[in-house]
Parts: sequence; C-alpha cells; structure tokens
Amino acid sequence: MKQLISLMALGLALAVGGAHAADDKAPTAQQSKMKTCNAEAKDKKGDERKAFMKECLSAKPAAAEDGKTAQQNKMKTCNADAKDKKGDERKAFMKECLSAK
Repeated sequence: MKQLISLMALGLALAVGGAHAADDKAPTAQQSKMKTCNAEAKDKKGDERKAFMKECLSAKPAAAEDGKTAQQNKMKTCNADAKDKKGDERKAFMKECLSAK
C-alpha cells in the first residue's frame, strides 16, 4: 500500500514538473512587441491608448526610428524584456533575444 501511494505521488510530481517546464519557453516576436508597446502606452487611456497600440503593433520592426538601426531597436526591445532578469539568466536571454531573427 505504501508503495502504491509513493508511486502515485511520484507520478503526480513528474506530471506537474513536466507541465511547468513547458511554460518556460522564450516569448515570440509578437509577444515581445506587445510587451514593449504596453510599456510605452502605460500613461495613455481609452481611445488614445487603443490608437497608440494599433499603430505600435502594426509598425514594421525593420523601419529605422529616429536614425537608429534595426539592431539598435532590437537591443532596446531585448533590454526592456530582460529588465527583471539578472546575471547568467539575463546574459542567456539577451544572447537568445539578439540572435533571433
């Protein structure tokens, strides 16, 4: 009986651990863009926010803004996305983010 309970507990732990690991995927380009646009629109409300978000999300990422290159814009976005990360976690995230197409 004790073995059965132990096996059930182990199976449950593995199932929960596997499901949690699947959630640790890097955000997609669209998710990163949404996060950046949301951060920039934090002081806007109502129709002004809707219009800003529509414009921001439909903007092409390759377009140079304020004389900045696409790489500089990518660096800005990646830095904004990595603000809550530290040390090796941040370094790995930045490497992945900057190398993504």
